[in-house]
Amino acid sequence: MSEILQPGMGPIPGEHYVPASPATVLWGRLPCETDVPVLTVAGGATVTFDTVSHEGILPDQGQDPLGYFTGYGVEPDAVLADAIEIAASVPRDLVLDGPHVITGPVFVEGAAVGDLLKITVVSLQTRVPYGVISNRHGKGALPAVLPRGPENVSVFTPVTGGSASLPLVDGGERVVTFPLAPFLGTMGVAVAGSERPHSVPPGAHGGNIDINLLVEGSILYLPVQVAGALAYVGDPHFAQGDGEVALTALEASLRATLRFDVVPRDAALAAFGEVTGPLVRTSEYLVPTGLDPDLGEAMRLAVRAALDLLMARYGMDEHLAYAYLSAATDFDISQVVDIVCGVHARIRESDFAAVAVAEEPT
Repeated sequence: MSEILQPGMGPIPGEHYVPASPATVLWGRLPCETDVPVLTVAGGATVTFDTVSHEGILPDQGQDPLGYFTGYGVEPDAVLADAIEIAASVPRDLVLDGPHVITGPVFVEGAAVGDLLKITVVSLQTRVPYGVISNRHGKGALPAVLPRGPENVSVFTPVTGGSASLPLVDGGERVVTFPLAPFLGTMGVAVAGSERPHSVPPGAHGGNIDINLLVEGSILYLPVQVAGALAYVGDPHFAQGDGEVALTALEASLRATLRFDVVPRDAALAAFGEVTGPLVRTSEYLVPTGLDPDLGEAMRLAVRAALDLLMARYGMDEHLAYAYLSAATDFDISQVVDIVCGVHARIRESDFAAVAVAEEPT
């Protein structure tokens, strides 16, 4: 069996550590400006967070992770102690709040409104060798069709090595296997004011963006909305297809180590132009995003964000940037199940290797 990363146990590679506990998490809401940080760090610091998946702790699963997972044959000592404690003691409004467990927030010194918070995914460690994929009534891409029966559907999914497996039919021996690609579905910064946002819809603050490109080594840039940024994480995934059509993907708890850097506004403008929402960078792509309840409008916003990025970063004429995007850039559906739909563009940086650009300071 894979190593079980109980709170405080096993490798903790960051300079700082934030466990998931009733003192450090919100259940169903995201931090806002008036929330007290659980940690303060200097720019450039690395922080290891324990995250807890909501799958296995929700009321329709009994809100009893020990009973739920042992019912699938998981040994009691392989059920996370923090998941048990959170399910038993962290408040959540069943009607008004979202499902996600959010760890944080962290105050990053020097982060001011108008800057970008640069979040680098240093490492992602699986905490357990299993996860859950769920489809709930009124949710998902086919809300009037699936689930077929009266009950919600949650599929327990074992993990071995770097892959997960699902049976072709219930109780059958033949299986389909697919690779793991862990990432955090939720990374964000606090919003201004005293109202905590619902944990489901993403926005300019980031939050539940569910972009599966945010694996180890990738970077997320977010426009800072309050002093110190007040960064947070949650919604850990072991794998997700673009779209996340059933409502959840392979949801399971991760230990995430992130580095927080501040990109001052002037440097951010020189490197990327005006960034008004989440911007992802991988080893291969620049990834602007579009977010809207209407999928078509989310697509249009992603195209506009991509045009603005090409014009600002590379000095490209708008009509030529539009032609380039049509010929050479993939626009992917991040997800269609989080009230606000997401679309992201994958712009190959190697296509612009001959163009001199400003880079943000590191």
